[in-house]
Amino acid sequence: MDASRDVLPKDLFETPEDPTQHAWYSSFYLENHIDYISYPDIVATPEKVNFMVVVPGRERYYPCSDHMFSAIMARKRPAFLQRRYDEVLDKLVALIDLRIEDPWEKEYLESLIRTKFSHETADGAMIPSRLEKRLIKIFLDRTMIEDPYREEKAAMNRRADTALSSQEFLNALNQPDQTMVDCRGRTLEDVRNTANRIQLTRLLALLSERAIWEEDLSGRTTEYYSAIMAKPLSGAGAAQLIRLLTPERSALGAYVAQPLRIFWLVDEAGQAVIDLFIVRFLAGLGHKVILAFKDKPLFTKVCFPDAMEDPTLKRLLSEAHFIKEKEIAKNHLVDLLKRDMHIMALSDGTMEELNLLLVNATFARMFKEADIVVARGRASRRRFFDTHFNFTQDILSIAREDSGEVTVEFKPRDPSVIKFSVRELEQKARNIIAQMENAKKQGMTVVFYSGIVGSIPGKIEMAKKIMSIFVTHLRDQSASTFVINPSEHFEQGLDADDLMYMWEIVQRSGLIDIWRFQSYDDIVTAFGLMGKKVPPEWVGKDATYSTGCTKEMKIALSVQDTNPEMQIIGPPREKFIRRAEYGIGSLFDRRLGSECA
Repeated sequence: MDASRDVLPKDLFETPEDPTQHAWYSSFYLENHIDYISYPDIVATPEKVNFMVVVPGRERYYPCSDHMFSAIMARKRPAFLQRRYDEVLDKLVALIDLRIEDPWEKEYLESLIRTKFSHETADGAMIPSRLEKRLIKIFLDRTMIEDPYREEKAAMNRRADTALSSQEFLNALNQPDQTMVDCRGRTLEDVRNTANRIQLTRLLALLSERAIWEEDLSGRTTEYYSAIMAKPLSGAGAAQLIRLLTPERSALGAYVAQPLRIFWLVDEAGQAVIDLFIVRFLAGLGHKVILAFKDKPLFTKVCFPDAMEDPTLKRLLSEAHFIKEKEIAKNHLVDLLKRDMHIMALSDGTMEELNLLLVNATFARMFKEADIVVARGRASRRRFFDTHFNFTQDILSIAREDSGEVTVEFKPRDPSVIKFSVRELEQKARNIIAQMENAKKQGMTVVFYSGIVGSIPGKIEMAKKIMSIFVTHLRDQSASTFVINPSEHFEQGLDADDLMYMWEIVQRSGLIDIWRFQSYDDIVTAFGLMGKKVPPEWVGKDATYSTGCTKEMKIALSVQDTNPEMQIIGPPREKFIRRAEYGIGSLFDRRLGSECA
């Protein structure tokens, strides 16, 4: 592994105070095209990053190991960084030699790649994986070759599938373990769960044998496969993996199955077939597995088009549900996860090694909603383990070492992370609905108040104060009225996605008599009650400025269709048109982040 944070200066990871070093720090993000202010359409906002990564105080997340980041920040271009750059160049030159036959075209492309390589690495600020992405994109754009390794990947998948479909392999996989020979004093449930653990371990051990996807194994014996599957797993996470993915005996003596939502990050072709055998086994145990593929071709890594078009993968994934939307909303995602579908597949939105700053919204939301992330391959391991950053999920890394050893590492989610399950959010909604029902029984009018909470970045506390003061004013003004103030229900750990999901359940309950949207007059009244003038950032603002309120107006109109007696009060509904792009994990339109910075 790369050097860890323990041997690097603590302040190295923080935004530098020195202006010259701060400029280099900023240049690092700009040169790698991972600065969200400069590239808002492609780079994740801090809120979106926080769905996946816990970023301490004055730091910014970066998609590389601490060792790589420290080398770039030092501006000394150490040998290991140059070595990584050269490895990228060698891969591109080998690709050109493999795919381009015309001598002139080959010389031209190689010269072009070398020229671009020299330019991109001149100051040593480029992350090697970002360099790789840029160079391979040049190759693909210039040659118009859609996927230069399509045939090789298909062949590796086909060989692995043939091996794992052979009777010899099946015989070895199903051969009773010595620990299962004597079943006296054991229940069938004991035996079944022991068998599950053995089978999972055997399938994982297959990753040690490159011949499975690189050679034709016709004629290999049951003993050959048994020897492969007898190899032990190594690494501190091996026992944790078995414990998490197979049920354990409870204190009462019964096996308690804990079905998990497993977010499985797929890696290389050939190995992916073994992954799918493991995934189908886990699905059979009741787990839901969501597979994440690269969006576009990246050497021999499996990409989303492969999953849908490669004959082998297509057959193995015939019962999987493909999520093709790249900006899926939380409500839709939750609905999918509730369905009776045990295997799903999606794209991460990138064509490079794991880069959480560039993944699409669907990937980020799935990362947040999953129970555990399984990251395959050593490149993903570097991004999760060779870094001081912690994550919002437990991470299991499964990788094949050059020695053939299969190692498993485990990184628990950051202890500061507060997660609200869908069940907990639904219970919170039911509690509020119960209050509404009780108010209705007492003959009270139920009013729901929608207002600006986070639509002015950095002003959330003031927005909550404005809402609370005005709602108190409403309650004092009106008799027998139950007014719901959403700002009173904020809790640490609840993000905008959680809140919108919870409130929509409340809003569609059919118990709202009056749905009031915040007007500018409401804001003026609130500041007047505080004895203050309206600050410039609040002048002219109302619910139409809020992304959440815009979505809530659509819900209100939908509810009114089935409950025509419900009144909608506030700014004219036709003005609720400008906030259409809800920032993932944030309470404001993503366009407002830079406007209000």
